[in-house]
Amino acid sequence: MAAPESLAERLAAVDAGIAEAARAAGRDPAELTRIVVTKFHPASLVRELADLGVRDVGENRHQEAVAKAAEVADDRLAWHFVGQLQSNKARAVRGYAATVHSVDRASLVDALGIDDGREVGVFLEIDLSGEPGRGGVAPEGAEELAERVLAKPGLQLLGVMGVAPLGKEPRPAFARLRDVSDRIRALHPAATAISAGMSGDYADAIAEGATHLRIGTAITGKRPPRA
Repeated sequence: MAAPESLAERLAAVDAGIAEAARAAGRDPAELTRIVVTKFHPASLVRELADLGVRDVGENRHQEAVAKAAEVADDRLAWHFVGQLQSNKARAVRGYAATVHSVDRASLVDALGIDDGREVGVFLEIDLSGEPGRGGVAPEGAEELAERVLAKPGLQLLGVMGVAPLGKEPRPAFARLRDVSDRIRALHPAATAISAGMSGDYADAIAEGATHLRIGTAITGKRPPRA
């Protein structure tokens, strides 16, 4: 079967795959949030996604995200920041992001947690690889970081986030993430969400309890050449 060529076809194919993986795991597809990651793609693609019914979009670079959110300016969309975030950009990210998926250190919590009249959803990024430079708090430090989030204004602790290690089977890593999720839920029962799974491994993430899927190229297609 030929690969889907249009944006609408790719979106439909991924949604069908999500539904199939959910049913295989004995889960309801309706409990899953599909976030379309649009990095390096133009604002016009985001508008097209919104017209196709997409409501959650993700970006991983602040400079691109803030410009795109301003250009699109569509109240139907919720913006998710999914990349590594510098503490000095945290307050600016609050200006457009409904959710930040990559909170992994105390200084970032302190920068994000301000009383500005709105709440931003927060996922604790958990290091699932142990590799330098990959981002994420060590699993044993998750509770301490969660407590810091809970003590700050303007933040809502949603749960945990993780990226499977490159070149390895993803499911064991997602199982470890689920274990950390259970510990955070014991501390804060409302933190039930798990942000895990991308274009190549979302079925494994769903099998291990993921609630938020961050899917890019399987929907958006190949990234355009960077200028």
